[in-house]
Amino acid sequence: MIGEIEIDGVFLPAALVTGVVALVTALILRRVLRAHGAYAFVWHAGLFDVASLAVIWSLVAYFSSTFNQ
Repeated sequence: MIGEIEIDGVFLPAALVTGVVALVTALILRRVLRAHGAYAFVWHAGLFDVASLAVIWSLVAYFSSTFNQ
């Protein structure tokens, strides 16, 4: 996943782009889980949020690298 992504002539690090996509996805997931009351079953909401961001970011990075090949 080393490299850059060009957006309108501007080269951005791939980690930045995948991180922003993962953050937006994690925020949407967090909002959905809170709306459905799923956080009642979570021991520590902050740790769960950080762990879900890490998992989502790794999935986004994995799938973005497979699409680039």
